Amino acid sequence: MNRNKLDQLMLANVNSREALNSDTFEYKSLFLSSVTPDPHNARFLPAKFMEDDHARQFTSRWLTKNQLVEMYDSKDHVLIGKNCIINCFAYGSAQWKKANQTLESVLELAENISVAEVIQVPTVYPLEGGKYQILTGHRRFFAMVYSKGYDSSAQFKVYDTKPLLSKVKQFQENASRDDLPQYGKLQAFLSAMQELESLSQARLKIGEKKLTVKEMAANLGISMGSFDNYNVLTRYKCVIQAYEQGLISLPFINVKKIVKQVENQYCSEFDKTLFTVTDKAEINKRIQAKLSGEKLPAKSRTKTFRIKPIQSVDTVKTLLTHNITELVSEIDWQNIDWENHKAVSDTLAKAIEILDSKSRSVQT
Repeated sequence: MNRNKLDQLMLANVNSREALNSDTFEYKSLFLSSVTPDPHNARFLPAKFMEDDHARQFTSRWLTKNQLVEMYDSKDHVLIGKNCIINCFAYGSAQWKKANQTLESVLELAENISVAEVIQVPTVYPLEGGKYQILTGHRRFFAMVYSKGYDSSAQFKVYDTKPLLSKVKQFQENASRDDLPQYGKLQAFLSAMQELESLSQARLKIGEKKLTVKEMAANLGISMGSFDNYNVLTRYKCVIQAYEQGLISLPFINVKKIVKQVENQYCSEFDKTLFTVTDKAEINKRIQAKLSGEKLPAKSRTKTFRIKPIQSVDTVKTLLTHNITELVSEIDWQNIDWENHKAVSDTLAKAIEILDSKSRSVQT
C-alpha cells in the first residue's frame, strides 16, 4: 500500500473514532491452495507450491527437479509440496543459503505438526476471488503445506478485512521470535513505523496529539530500550544492507554501540548538535567502513575558533568597534603565538572575560 492511501485510510479511521485494534475475526477451515503469502512480510520466502500428485511423483522419482522447475517456472524460488522442499536458487548463492536457513526451521515445524495440531494457527484476511493472504504465520503455513499437502485444508484465524495496522501486527509477532533473521526484524520495524507515523499525522489533523515514543513502543509490543535499539539501527541504510547481505551477524546492541560511537565522534569533530542530510551521508560512510573493517582516508579540516558566551552587549560593541589589543592591557599581546590555535582561542576567551568584567564594573 502506498503512503498516500495509507494516510487516507488512517485519517478516515481516526475520524470515525473506530478502535484501531478492534478487528473482527473468526476461526475457519480453509484449503491451503486458497492462501497466498505476503511478499512484503519479513517472513516471506519466494515460494511456489506443488500439487500433491506432483510432489508424490517427485518423491517417487517419476519427476525430476528440472522438470518441476520448468513446470512451475520456479527458478529463484523454493518449491514446497507434501513431504518435499526444493531450493531452486543458484547453488551456493547468498539467496540459496538464506533460503536454506529458513527451510531448516520450516522442517522442524512440520515435524511438530505431523504429531500435534498447530497451537497458534496462521492469521489471514480475504482477497478477491475467494483467496486469502497471510498476515502472520508464514513459516507455519509452509510447514502445513509440507506436512499435510497443498490440496488439504487446515484451521486459520480469518479477519473480516485486512487490519489497518497490519504491519504493526506482523512486527509484534516477528519481534518476539529469536529465530527471525535480524534483517527481517529491521525491515518489519520500518514497515510498522510507517503505519504508526501515518496514525500520528491523522491524529494531528483532527486536533489530537501525536503518538508519544512510549505509545509507539507499546503498540509495537516492545520495551523502550528495544525501541531505541531499532530506532538507532534503522537510521542508516548501511546497517540494514549489512544485515541483508550477511556481512554482519552481530547482536543489535553491539551494532548500536558502533553507530552511537561514530555519531559521537562526528559531533565532536565538527561541533554538531543536529545532523543535516550531508552529515548523515558522511556518517553512513563511516559506519559502513567500520562494519566492513575498511579504513577511510583521513580528511584534513580547518580548525575553528570557539567564542565563549558574551554576557554584555557593551562587550560585543567594544569587540566590533575598537582595537582590543589597545584596550585590554592585562594581556601580553606581543608574545602570543598566533600559529597556536589553542593559545589564540584561550586569549580570545580571556579578553572577553576581562571586557565583560569591566562592563559589569561600569554598570555598578
